[in-house]
Amino acid sequence: MAAAHDAGAPEPGDIRSRTHTWRPPVPWSEAGDRSGSELLQGILKGELPEPPIGGTLGFRLVAADEGRAVFEGEPGEHLLNPMGTVHGGFLATLLDSALGSAIATVLPRGRVYTTTQLGVHLVRPVLPHTPLLRCEGHAVHVGRTTATAEARVVGATDGKLYAHGSTTCAILTPVPPGDRGR
Repeated sequence: MAAAHDAGAPEPGDIRSRTHTWRPPVPWSEAGDRSGSELLQGILKGELPEPPIGGTLGFRLVAADEGRAVFEGEPGEHLLNPMGTVHGGFLATLLDSALGSAIATVLPRGRVYTTTQLGVHLVRPVLPHTPLLRCEGHAVHVGRTTATAEARVVGATDGKLYAHGSTTCAILTPVPPGDRGR
C-alpha cells in the first residue's frame, strides 16, 4: 500500500522559481564622487543603478531627504525560514538599508559609510502574505568618524510595528583603486 501524502507538504515536483536582473552598482571607490544625498537621489530618479540586494530580496528605496530614508519591501514565500515565517534577515537587511541611507543623506562629497553595529528588535512575525512593509530610517548623530541612526518597520497599510532597530556606522573616505597598498 502506498504511503499517504502529507496534506501540508508540497507535491513532488512542485518547484517555484524567482529571477531578477540588475545593473552593475556604483563602485565603492566612485561613491565618494557624490554626496550621499546626490547618490540616493540619482538612484530614485533612475540615473544610477539600484543596489542589487534590493532586487535579490524584494525591497527598494522610495524616498530620501536630509537625515531620512524610506524603503519598502514585499514579503513572500521565497523569504521563509523553516518555521514558516519570513526570515529575520530580511527585516535586518531592510533596517540596515534604511539606517545607513539615512546617514548617507547627510554625508558630504568624498565621504561614505559602513555599518559597524546593527541592533534589531523583531516584535511581530512577518508571514508570506503580510502586506507591503515600510521602513523609515532617521539619522540621530553624524560626526566626523561615526554616525548613528534609528528606524522602524511598519505595515504600509495598517501601521503595525514589525521591527525596529539602530545602527552605528563608521564614516570613511574611499581610497581610489590605484592608491591601495601605499
